[in-house]
Amino acid sequence: MHYVYVLENLKGKHYIGSCENTEERLKQHNRNSVRSTKNKGPYRIIYKRDFLTKTEARKWENKLKSFKGGQTFKKLIGDFKAPIV
Repeated sequence: MHYVYVLENLKGKHYIGSCENTEERLKQHNRNSVRSTKNKGPYRIIYKRDFLTKTEARKWENKLKSFKGGQTFKKLIGDFKAPIV
């Protein structure tokens, strides 16, 4: 199984990615092991969608990135976003 995920940090900034294991990938982001998110966390997953193939996941990841910052992106993550507890 492959996943597309959206992370959010404490400042409300988002990162979109894909992987096979979201729990391990989140740990990597929060350990500053990922260059694009280094020293910008901590992060939490606010959106996750599963796909059967890596190709499908990458297509959705790229589509989601094209929405980033727009109303479609805000609505999509707003529908899935869990409140901070």
